Amino acid sequence: MASSNLMKPQMCGLLAWHLQYHIVGIFVESLGVAALYKFAVAEPRKKAYADFYRNYDSMKDFEEMRKAGIFQSAK
Repeated sequence: MASSNLMKPQMCGLLAWHLQYHIVGIFVESLGVAALYKFAVAEPRKKAYADFYRNYDSMKDFEEMRKAGIFQSAK
């Protein structure tokens, strides 16, 4: 009588079900990580570079380095 209450173990299709379950879960998790990286890292970095180069004068920076004696070939 005790054995009639126990469920029979599922053997047919068990591997396919586990693979499908984990593949879907990993796909959703990878999309979440990609979105988190985009909004937490990539966008602020892009904004910081845009803000820096908006007012950056490369010739002024070059002249300051030349006057400081960093370059040997530039007089």
